[in-house]
Amino acid sequence: MVRSVIAVIASYVLMLVLQVATFMTVYTVMGANWSFKPRAFQASTRWTLMQFAVVLVTAAIAGFVCAIISKSGKAPLALAGLVLLLGLALGATKVMTQPADAHEVRFGPVSNRDAMQKARHPAWVIFLGPFIGAAGVVIGGKLKRRG
Repeated sequence: MVRSVIAVIASYVLMLVLQVATFMTVYTVMGANWSFKPRAFQASTRWTLMQFAVVLVTAAIAGFVCAIISKSGKAPLALAGLVLLLGLALGATKVMTQPADAHEVRFGPVSNRDAMQKARHPAWVIFLGPFIGAAGVVIGGKLKRRG
């Protein structure tokens, strides 16, 4: 039981670290013009698709690591539930507390910090992410069982 709890917590932290590192790297390499729609802070379609791919892959890695650490098929399911519940809760919080889009015009270089603070995503993107993450965890957990 303790091993499974440690596996879930460690895998969740790993997933978050991988996602933050990947998003920061992609943004640094590709820049604001690739990441946002022209002259705006709305995420581009390219960014949204990349975001979903990163969430799926990092969640699968986390599910795989969770299964390895826990040596149980149930721990990745618990991790998937955690990813889904926390993701939906954080998404709801973001939607409720995010200031209305003031249609701020983007010009010049935008730092990683400003990009994270000012980026706007449609609500469906915010709420689809946790489902993709949970699916990725389950996929990763099943990969370990096959291996």
